Amino acid sequence: MGKKIVLYFYPEDDTPTCTVQACNLRDNYSLLKKNGFVVLGVSPDEEKKHKKFEAKYDLPFTLIADPEHKIIDKYDVWGKKQLFGRNYLGLIRTTFLIDEKGIIRKIFLNPNSKEHTQEILQAWKEIGK
Repeated sequence: MGKKIVLYFYPEDDTPTCTVQACNLRDNYSLLKKNGFVVLGVSPDEEKKHKKFEAKYDLPFTLIADPEHKIIDKYDVWGKKQLFGRNYLGLIRTTFLIDEKGIIRKIFLNPNSKEHTQEILQAWKEIGK
């Protein structure tokens, strides 16, 4: 039987909101693990940058480097964004909850980085798993 997966996509290592989100998942990792989740983070950053980010914040879960957008494009999380009135293309912060059979059970569009673990656990409870 497979594992429940928290697959979270984030724009860039070591930026303020991405760090808050990663640290929330880190600080609650034992709770997520206790509830049967595997956590995987994906960004377009290179592997070397991921390793520095993982080490700096002692992240206990896997970060996947996807500079060629192979995974990012499959999950359709690259698109138009706006910052300070400027439009550009970038990764759209999104999290997918995937059940043991590989079925996406919940999609968080623009998750709350400070309370992401609580969002995940509450959603899973509502799903009834």
